[in-house]
Amino acid sequence: MNRRTIRCAVYTRKSSEEGLDQDFNSLDAQYEACAAYIASQKHEGWKLLAQRFDDGGVSGGTLERQDLQRLLADVDAGLIDMIVVYKIDRLTRSLSDFSRLVERLEKANCSFVSVTQSFNTSTSMGRLTLNVLLSFAQFEREVTGERIRDKIAASKKRGMWVGGWPPLGYDVKARPERGLVVNDAEARVVRTLFNLYSELGCLSAVQQEAERFGFRSKHRTFKNGRNIGGNVMSRGQIHFLLTNPIYVGLIRHRKETHPGQHEPIIDQELWDRVQTKLQQASTRPRNITKSGETSLLAGKLFDDHGRLTPTHAQKGKRRHRYYVSTHLVKGTARDNGTGWRLPAVPLERIVVEAVRQHLEGNMHKLVQSPDIAAIQHANARVLEFVQGTEFCASLIERIEVKQDALTINLAAEVLANSLEASIAELDASYLIFSVPFSVRRRGVEQKLLSGVASSQPDQIFIRAIAQAHDWLDQIKAGKSIKAIAREQGVTDGPIRKRLMLAFLSPRIVEAVLCGEQPTQLTLFQILENPVSKCWEQQEKELGFSVP
Repeated sequence: MNRRTIRCAVYTRKSSEEGLDQDFNSLDAQYEACAAYIASQKHEGWKLLAQRFDDGGVSGGTLERQDLQRLLADVDAGLIDMIVVYKIDRLTRSLSDFSRLVERLEKANCSFVSVTQSFNTSTSMGRLTLNVLLSFAQFEREVTGERIRDKIAASKKRGMWVGGWPPLGYDVKARPERGLVVNDAEARVVRTLFNLYSELGCLSAVQQEAERFGFRSKHRTFKNGRNIGGNVMSRGQIHFLLTNPIYVGLIRHRKETHPGQHEPIIDQELWDRVQTKLQQASTRPRNITKSGETSLLAGKLFDDHGRLTPTHAQKGKRRHRYYVSTHLVKGTARDNGTGWRLPAVPLERIVVEAVRQHLEGNMHKLVQSPDIAAIQHANARVLEFVQGTEFCASLIERIEVKQDALTINLAAEVLANSLEASIAELDASYLIFSVPFSVRRRGVEQKLLSGVASSQPDQIFIRAIAQAHDWLDQIKAGKSIKAIAREQGVTDGPIRKRLMLAFLSPRIVEAVLCGEQPTQLTLFQILENPVSKCWEQQEKELGFSVP
C-alpha cells in the first residue's frame, strides 16, 4: 500500500542579527537538525521541500515576519502538510499568537512538530504540554523585556548612551567604548538652527532658512544597504531637535533628564533662551478659541454632516469649551436639530488617552522592517514621547464621531517622522482604530463615556462629597439643616439630598478620589437615584464588583 507523501517545510528563526554573517550560523544549524529529523521519518512518507523559510534578526513576539508570512501563505494554498521547527519558541513566543496559528493550520489540514520537544498535539496531554512550553516561552520574553527596560533606565541615570541611532550632531563611538562623539559638520548645523530660532522665534521661518541653507536630516545606512534620512527637515523635526536636551549635555529618560557622559554642542545660555521662546510660542497656538484657550482637536473632528467647530460658552467668570457640529453653529441643522455639542476637555482627554494606549500597546507592530535595530529605535521613541498630550494630539489626522464609537486616523507622515522611519515601513492597519464612545445626559450637562480607561478624578464629584461631610460635621455640632441652607442661599431640599454623599462607603469614596469609579457612576446619578445606606448594598447597586 502506498503511503501518503507528507510535504515538510522547515522554519528557522533567530532574534538578533549577531553571527548571521558567518558561513554556518544558527539558522543553518536549526535547518540541518530539522532536515535530519525529516529524513528519519522517511518511512512515514515525510519529504523535505526545497524552499527554506528563514527569519534572521526578528523577534518571536510578533507574527509579522517576512518568511513566516510566506510559509503561512503556502500553507493556506495547500502546498505544505507539516511544519518542522527546532523548538516551539522558534515559531512563536506568544500564547495568543500560537492559538491563532493553530486555528489557521487546522483549517489547512497542516500540522507541525518540534524536533527537540516531543509531544503529540492530537491528545489532551500533548496540548497541555505544548501550552505549558509556550507559557514559559512567553514568560521568558516578557522577563527579558523587563530586564532590558530596567537596564536602559539604570544606564541613562548614569548618563550613558544606551544605543539606537544617534541624533544629528553626534556619531556613536566604535566598540568597545560606545557612547557619543561630536560630529563637527553636523554640530555646526545644530548650532545654526538654535541661533536661527533664537533670532527669528518662528519655526516656519527657521524651516525656510534651513531649506535655503541646504540642511538635511541625519543620513543613516543599515547593514542591508538600505538608506533613510538625508531629507529636507520638517517643522516637526526642527522642533524636536530644539527641545532635545542631549545637545546641552543631558540624557533624557521618559520625563526625567540626567547629566550625560557626552560633550554638549549647545551652551546653557543659548539653550535657555531658545526654550523660553518655545514656551512663549506654545502659549500662542493657532488652534485657539476666542476665549484664548487651546483646542487640541480643532479641524480634526468630523460627523456625518461635516466638521465640528471649537467654540465656548460663558457662565459667570468661567468659560466652557465645546466642539459643535458646523450645521448647528450656522443654524442649518435638519432632522430636528440633530448634531453634536461635545464638552471639549473630557473629549480631548479621551482621544489623547486612546492614542497613547494604542501606541504603547502596538509599538512593536507599528514599524515593519527587516532590520531589528530600526524597530527597537522606533519603540524607544514611542516610549519617550507618548506621554506628551500635545504630541499625541499632533499625530491625529482625522476623527470620525459616531453614535457608538470614535474612529481615529493617525497621520502617517507625522508618525513616520516622529519614529524616524519611512511611511512605507509603517503598518497601515495600525493607523486607523476605533474606541467605544457614547454620550449620557447629566442634568443639563453631558457625560462622555468611552472604552478608554482614564485616571482623571471628577473634581465636582469630589467637592460635593467633601461639602457633604462638612455639613454632617456641622449638624453633629448642633447646627440645623435650615441654618446651613440659609448660609448656602438654598432651600432645605438640596441640602438633604446632598447629605447622603457623606454616607457613601469608604471604597466608593476612594474610587472617586482616584478617578477609578465605574463610568456610569456620576454625581447626577447618585443625587437622582438614592442608594441604600448599607455599604455592601451601595457598592453592588453602583457597579462595584464583590470583593
